[in-house]
Amino acid sequence: MPIEPLLPLFHRLDREHFEGTLAPGGHALVSLRWSDGRMTRTAGFYRRGPDLCEIVLSRPLLEPLPREAVLSTLCHEMIHAWVDRVLQRREVHGPCFRARMAAINAAQDGFVVRLRHSYPLPGATDAAAPRWLARCPRCGSSAPYRRRVRGLACRHCCQALHGGRWHASCLLEFEAAR
Repeated sequence: MPIEPLLPLFHRLDREHFEGTLAPGGHALVSLRWSDGRMTRTAGFYRRGPDLCEIVLSRPLLEPLPREAVLSTLCHEMIHAWVDRVLQRREVHGPCFRARMAAINAAQDGFVVRLRHSYPLPGATDAAAPRWLARCPRCGSSAPYRRRVRGLACRHCCQALHGGRWHASCLLEFEAAR
């Protein structure tokens, strides 16, 4: 699919799924742009800094895919912006994010918003294979990672044992993948 302007899609999704709260008075609370071509590992991200709030979508990953992939990714990043700018909460894929994602998925069937994409990575090789396996010492669940992440805790155990709050007893242990 050829790259299309993001702002009209943003305004449409904002009206349909965020009650216009991400663009009050027609002015977007975040800037939008396509990546410059170097972003090849993630479909998009939301970033907030002292002088900037922006959503960036990956041109190399999304350009060859159907429009639904663009809508899904943009909507995912808009949920991050909504949680941050409108609700003013500091969470990544926490309960507010998940509730809005479920509501959007239930309200329409044009695309599905997911926590993680499974789009093909351009030029993917064995170098992109996960180097680490993170294991929860409490429940034993594990997940592959390309790099070690400091302070990462098991969502399931934090939810079940600590009311959804991060707790040091649920820290994941990293070991080299085989």
